[in-house]
Amino acid sequence: MHLTTNNDYQEWVSALKNQVRASQQKASLAVNASLIRLYWSIGQSILDHQKKLGWGGKVVEQLANDLKIEFPNMKGLSRSNLMYMRSFALAWPDFKENKIVQQAVGQIPWGHNLVLLQRFKDSEKRIWYANKTISHGWSRSVLVHQIESGLINRQGKAVNNFNSTLPKPASELASQTLKDPYNFDFLGLSDESLERDIETALMKHVTAFLLELGSGFALVGQQYNLNVGGDDFFIDLLFYHLHLRCYVVVELKAEKLTPKDIGQLDFYLAAVDGELKRDEDAPTIGLLLCKERNRVVAEYAVRNKTSPIGIAEYKLSEMLPDELESKLPTIEAIEVTLSQELSPVGIKSEEAFGTSVFSKET
Repeated sequence: MHLTTNNDYQEWVSALKNQVRASQQKASLAVNASLIRLYWSIGQSILDHQKKLGWGGKVVEQLANDLKIEFPNMKGLSRSNLMYMRSFALAWPDFKENKIVQQAVGQIPWGHNLVLLQRFKDSEKRIWYANKTISHGWSRSVLVHQIESGLINRQGKAVNNFNSTLPKPASELASQTLKDPYNFDFLGLSDESLERDIETALMKHVTAFLLELGSGFALVGQQYNLNVGGDDFFIDLLFYHLHLRCYVVVELKAEKLTPKDIGQLDFYLAAVDGELKRDEDAPTIGLLLCKERNRVVAEYAVRNKTSPIGIAEYKLSEMLPDELESKLPTIEAIEVTLSQELSPVGIKSEEAFGTSVFSKET
């Protein structure tokens, strides 16, 4: 018997490999959580001693030097990182007792936590993005992108009829899956671009497009040919959603939404359900992305439809010419100018605004 070709052996080995991977992941999460707890504890200790003994910022520099001497091979003990720990403890004063906070920020890397500290004063927003990072496995650059695109303000905002056409909890998951508006800035197209231009550009930037759509979307085809009763129809974009377990038809409209657009999408959904959908698949969902839509018209258009349909706008931005952009002042320069003009004599600019290095909020 050759074990390399034996099915029972291969299944056993595969199961053991999965156990090892799961154990490694748990160990990694445990190490990360322990490090975050340590950093919070150090930061809180710095705060406590500065408050109790009146020590200034120089004590942090001395502390960094002493810790480096004691732990020469340990990274993360620089003065700047100790200051980040102090700010982390200041941002999460109840970290030690609050299990919700521990489960959110304790499971994401330190660099991700610093991004959230730098971007938000609001703890609820930090927790929201931390949980999304855990759910989707975002890298730090992806987290920054999602923050800059205002994901928290767009998630689950598309007009839809999912509550009346899908069973719970699928209706809630589908609603949260769709955004409004969708941000297609990465295309570099003008507002005058036509549907086919947008569609072609999306396929050139398919990775960024899938990231904007969200977790779980798998591309089936562009201008997907669907033959119905001998007639050919072409779906702009066809996806399969791995979490919802259903096909998703995406139609692009370069003009303002009309009820006729909903009728066309409704036909495509029926056709996909009849021609492609398997028994184990959930009902096909339609997403109509339009340049502009009247929300009231959109709500009426989907109200009595039996197919699950969502309607959202998409946004295109024209990039500033390089020569013009280079002449504009940066946000940082404007902030410095304003702080100098508005700060009272003898008060530092950050004190005048009641902010700190971690107070910038998107």
